[in-house]
Amino acid sequence: MNGKKNSMIDVAVIGLALFAMFFGAGNLIFPPYLGTNAGTEWFTGFLCFFIADVGLALVAILAMIKSGDVSMNGITGKLGKVPSVIINSLIVLCIGPFLAIPRTAATTFEMGVMPVFPSINSWIFGAIFFGLTLMFTIRPSSVVDVIGKFLTPVLVACLLALIVIGIMHPIGEIAVTTGFDTVKEGILSGYQTMDVLASIVFVIIIISAAKGKGYTETKDTMRVVIQSSFFAAVALMIIYGGLAYLGATTSAGGFEGHNQTGLVVAITQTLIGSYGVLILGIIVFFACLTTAIGLVSSCASYFEDLTHGKLSYKAVVLLTVGFSYIVSNFGISTIISIAAPILTLLYPVVLVMIILTYFSKRIKNNNIYIGAAILAFVASAADVLCGYGLPFEFIKSLPFGAFQCGWIVPAIVGGIIGKFIPMSSSAHKESTDLA
Repeated sequence: MNGKKNSMIDVAVIGLALFAMFFGAGNLIFPPYLGTNAGTEWFTGFLCFFIADVGLALVAILAMIKSGDVSMNGITGKLGKVPSVIINSLIVLCIGPFLAIPRTAATTFEMGVMPVFPSINSWIFGAIFFGLTLMFTIRPSSVVDVIGKFLTPVLVACLLALIVIGIMHPIGEIAVTTGFDTVKEGILSGYQTMDVLASIVFVIIIISAAKGKGYTETKDTMRVVIQSSFFAAVALMIIYGGLAYLGATTSAGGFEGHNQTGLVVAITQTLIGSYGVLILGIIVFFACLTTAIGLVSSCASYFEDLTHGKLSYKAVVLLTVGFSYIVSNFGISTIISIAAPILTLLYPVVLVMIILTYFSKRIKNNNIYIGAAILAFVASAADVLCGYGLPFEFIKSLPFGAFQCGWIVPAIVGGIIGKFIPMSSSAHKESTDLA
């Protein structure tokens, strides 16, 4: 067992690794954009963003640890084998080729490449980016470890320096803005990072890291994982808050017309000049490349295990990289707009399962999980359809509906209904097998 001093160091090292896994493209681009639109309400927006992102991710990690089943099935298994596989697959696809992986390339292109090489084509850049991703994923190299261990701290240092400069020399006055629903947009931006979905996979990785450092006893492993998770949360809070503040200092005007990535570049150029944009672009390239490599590898491993090897790791890597390459050329704004309805459907079900899993030792009837998940999904589907003009406006009248959380009360009702439906013996056996 490690000594107290080494334990603190290990917590910091694992916490920084978890920070690196969470801090991807969305984490960099959403807080400033939220700040510039929220203006004087930037702190409220940041707080809602932080709770919907890091807060819920922490709850997911704690729920999995508390349930005793640290796997994806630990969250979704109570729904039954087929629903669990469907939801787990959707989670992996969202943090994989559908949304998160293409977003790493699109963010790198718009933030790191276009400001320096405006004439380069996104298809050419994507071929280079995903060619490197393919090379490092199929044939893992120590280069990836070097990138993750050294460039992530450099990225954090650069962002902290940018934040300090922005605090000491604000770009402008923080203005009162109108027509922006700060709370709702903060929550939706937190959803868009997909960190809650990713945390279900990441917790498995950090538990392995803790065991690799000698914390083999379950109690010691979980203690280090929990402490590391809070370390990462504090680090993310500092960076997020600083980035949201920088965005708020542009709210008085002069930065209109920028999308999420363009705003970060404009802020950097205003504060530290063209060389700062170049340095930021290089670091973002490697940071996003590392994230893409990790996500492709996780996606390939999941589907190889799911199909019992019928889909080989290399085959899934090729499919994932190819699909991600095509989607990445849609551009960051389009990818975000595509992600919104998908995440609005998926997130409530996952959040319901996370919260109920936290109390799993007190819940004896799996129909509580099923009822809550079904009505949460129905309410979320109504919300999405309402956004497309269909007559489901009632969802906005439900409690918390104005904040895109109209699914909460239906989920509670569904759980209560499920409590009074006896669980069949076959369902009980299936749940036990999954657990």
